[in-house]
Amino acid sequence: MRIDEMLNSARPVFSVEFFPPKTDEGRQTLFETVEVLRRLDPHFFSVTYGAGGATREGTLDTTRAIRDQYDSEAMAHLSCVGETTEGLSATLDKIAAAGIENVFALRGDPPRGEGDFVQAEGGLGNAAELIGFISKGPWDLALGGACFPEVHPEATDLATDLAYLKQKVEAGASFLTTQLFFDNQVYFDFVAAARAIGIEVPIMAGVIPVGSFAQTKRICELCEASIPQPLEAAFMAAGDDPEREFELGVAYAAQQCSELLIAGAPGIHFYALNRAPATRAVLGALKASKPWERTRGDASTLAGRID
Repeated sequence: MRIDEMLNSARPVFSVEFFPPKTDEGRQTLFETVEVLRRLDPHFFSVTYGAGGATREGTLDTTRAIRDQYDSEAMAHLSCVGETTEGLSATLDKIAAAGIENVFALRGDPPRGEGDFVQAEGGLGNAAELIGFISKGPWDLALGGACFPEVHPEATDLATDLAYLKQKVEAGASFLTTQLFFDNQVYFDFVAAARAIGIEVPIMAGVIPVGSFAQTKRICELCEASIPQPLEAAFMAAGDDPEREFELGVAYAAQQCSELLIAGAPGIHFYALNRAPATRAVLGALKASKPWERTRGDASTLAGRID
């Protein structure tokens, strides 16, 4: 099923993001995670695309396996880094032939150590161009785009970032998913600013249930996502105790997601890092408590549609 249709017919939508494994052990861990999480009935899983297309085949194979072997909807990420339009067309043909209906279109990061993004000769320069390329092609796909509540690291300011985001939507993105964040007010303010300039598509909230604070902090440094000082202080007080960090991470993410859903967010996208326990605990708690049934405020504004 197309994700844009899910977002228009069900609220909230839950999704989980994975990265393609590089080893047999990693593959086993990933599919054990899929098997566990699918029991909580998330609406879809998504599979990332490595820097410079490093995991292109792994992305497609993993997405296909989730869909076919586990009977779960899956979305493939696609990047234009190092790709010609002919190469992109060939990959999109494979995606369509596999019966995959959803693609998350990104510019992508350059291979490690190569510095700034460089447009490939015969390729595309950014995600908006990629979305437009797919929209104008023969592939019937629901297209998602990334957005950054704390502003993309390469953007000069929020207004510039939002103007570019609007280009993605006008090119054909029918839903957006945020980079991870911890302060919900950042999300609420971002959605309000997006709506103010005419971006009306659903904006799913990206959340990472913290299992390891050190690992999460490294990820936040790479993507320039901030950790609120009180939350960091709470993790520091855990004294590097894995069990205490896990309990705190799950408790915070469950509270964060509940507040988002009560306020009308159309869905939660979990960054699971290919591991089940933290995401399983948070999603299980949300499914049990159903905080969205206590919706307050203008839910249609956050959802990007009118019920």
